Amino acid sequence: MSAKRHGRQYDVVVFGATGYTGLMTAEHIAARFPTDTKWALAGRSAEKLQKVVAECKTINADRIQPEIEICSLNDDDLLALARKTFVLITTVGPYAQYGEHAFKACAEAGTHYIDCTGEAPWTLKMIKKYESKAKETGAIIIPQSGVESAPSDVLAWELCRTIRSQLSAPTADVIVEIHELNSVPSGGTLATLLGLFDSFSIQEFVDSVKPYALSPVPHPRGTPSPSIFSRLTGLYNVPNLGLLSTSITAATNASIVQRTWGLFQLEPSRQKEFYGSNFSYQELMKARNFATGIAMHYGAMVAGALLMFVPPFRTLVRKFVFKPGEGPSREDCANEYIEFRGIANPDLPNSRKQAFVKARYQGSMYYLTATLMAHAAATLLQEDVKLSGGVYTPASLGQGYVDRLDENGFKVESKLLDL
Repeated sequence: MSAKRHGRQYDVVVFGATGYTGLMTAEHIAARFPTDTKWALAGRSAEKLQKVVAECKTINADRIQPEIEICSLNDDDLLALARKTFVLITTVGPYAQYGEHAFKACAEAGTHYIDCTGEAPWTLKMIKKYESKAKETGAIIIPQSGVESAPSDVLAWELCRTIRSQLSAPTADVIVEIHELNSVPSGGTLATLLGLFDSFSIQEFVDSVKPYALSPVPHPRGTPSPSIFSRLTGLYNVPNLGLLSTSITAATNASIVQRTWGLFQLEPSRQKEFYGSNFSYQELMKARNFATGIAMHYGAMVAGALLMFVPPFRTLVRKFVFKPGEGPSREDCANEYIEFRGIANPDLPNSRKQAFVKARYQGSMYYLTATLMAHAAATLLQEDVKLSGGVYTPASLGQGYVDRLDENGFKVESKLLDL
């Protein structure tokens, strides 16, 4: 499918293409995008960017090769770059330290924007500062479009779509679980996690992960309270999913799913897809047994407390992990795997039906992030997504986006189950 006519020099620019995730994003575009795509790689080092261009050429020598754009981390350079492209993908993190220039530039230039942050406090800050400008210019801004938080958002969307299309009903509640995960975090991811509490106060962090903190409208009911047993143990026994425990990414991913819920209530082109007034979302992780599940829950609590309140602990951890720009080897990445599962109940009295979804991906989690971002950009380039401008979510891109992911290795399957 050909790109839209847009009058910009480039269809897409990858900013931060010499980093660990940026390189994979450039490689994926070189391998999978139409050969006439007009694109560029941007960063501070011409020498390093030339190496990435050479790598892209070995992947597909018959395509238009990327141009090089030298760009520093400041408002003027990023605004000039944003004005040249229809979509900007930025992988330059931690975003709390380095991301605001690109976000601001795209909002001001009317340039569509994709990133892979998992920093909910930063996302909330950017929404407050720049969403009104993005609405004014028509920029479609989609943060948290990598492994955090696109899969969760897409699975919640798919579950609600299944209930709406097959039962003609809104959705009452959704539970998504990380069923299986084999992955090693990169230096960039670890730097983001360790730097989060250097960049934001505890109160800012807490405020950003409160239920529906990122939603443009408040929820009339809030979120259901867990049982006393679940509060004490972190364990949940969920029909069709089994024994589940705490997921350390739950709050970050839920913030985006809950924003989707609010956006679909307001955005004219998405109101028919609104999840429902009684919708709730919960994210958990598969537990092998009771002891493992309880250990997961309290381990996450202790690790979180140490990261928040003990700066020397963060300093110590930095000595033993990958540095920013580094990550696991290509050989190790080939063996990585993730599987998600989820269930949703219709908002119907006495219903004996339940929606079930499963999604899986084999390969590097960072290549998955590259795939998720690249095809968000492709959807914006090739389809009329009917979004008017502002800060959106991956699921706002709809069926075309889900189909592209399926074609590129992130397989999503859903069905109805009888209870």
